[in-house]
Amino acid sequence: MSTVLVTGGAGYIGSHACKALAIAGFTPVSYDNLEHGHAEAVRWGPLEQGDLADRARLDAVIAQHRPVAAMHFAAYAYVGESVTDPGKYYRNNVVGSLSLLEALRDHGIRACVFSSTCATYGVPQQLPLTEDHPQQPINPYGASKRMVERMLADFDAAHGLRSMSLRYFNAAGADPDGETGEGHDPETHLIPLVLDAAAGKRPHITVFGTDYATPDGTCVRDYIHVSDLADAHVLALRALLEGAATTAYNLGNGQGFSVREVIDCAQRVTGREVPAVLGPRRAGDPPTLVGDATRIRRELGWSPRLADLDTIIATAWRWHTRLDAGNR
Repeated sequence: MSTVLVTGGAGYIGSHACKALAIAGFTPVSYDNLEHGHAEAVRWGPLEQGDLADRARLDAVIAQHRPVAAMHFAAYAYVGESVTDPGKYYRNNVVGSLSLLEALRDHGIRACVFSSTCATYGVPQQLPLTEDHPQQPINPYGASKRMVERMLADFDAAHGLRSMSLRYFNAAGADPDGETGEGHDPETHLIPLVLDAAAGKRPHITVFGTDYATPDGTCVRDYIHVSDLADAHVLALRALLEGAATTAYNLGNGQGFSVREVIDCAQRVTGREVPAVLGPRRAGDPPTLVGDATRIRRELGWSPRLADLDTIIATAWRWHTRLDAGNR
């Protein structure tokens, strides 16, 4: 059975990708420093604790498991923190990725699926966003991911390391079987924050801005189920192993939901009230972010299975309630 090195495999999206890899017949080897990851989320293959900056440890893990490819999720991902502490993001996300790419090169691994982001596009010039939209990130987090995409292109040209960069929109939901889910600290994503308010774990949810040029005045975002993201990673991996060229794909549902719609849906799914407080706009929040995933649908045959908002929130709610039960 072929092994795949999964950096950040103990994290939210990485753990879902590990499950998808195992279902597809691969053995995922999670390489994670557990700063933000959770050892208990590693259930479908071995966990190797280590940091991307520790080249000796990385070499030893690769030499032991001899992966045929890598999936690279390990990164800091808080936009606000990246603005106040950019050095942390460039050191970890960029320098750490360089360490990984050099290790893959030196061990003869020629395929890498990279966890990128729609934040590489910056402020949308047209919607929905397509892959040929200019990449002009407006924060260090997006810039760090853009730099890794550039490094991947250069490593392909110089060393034949082919890659697929998957630019996510808003990952959401949890494994429908309840085996893994979202658990950030601090939590910044809208859906888990809304569910915390529904569960009484926070007094309210703050709606940042109600005067945008959107149907109900609140920001609109494209939410994609994390299991659908994981499936796309496996499709990308298979394509690379079969000789596909380096490229990038958007991953989104192609439709947006407003903050108010998310709150209303959460109240409907949970049967609980979600107290909301209206606040001012946050700097840098575009009114609408919606992606066009036509290319990956056409070229790799990807099709989201869990696309509707009720399903996304229902799976997240089951995970939330399970966590709450486990903490009692």
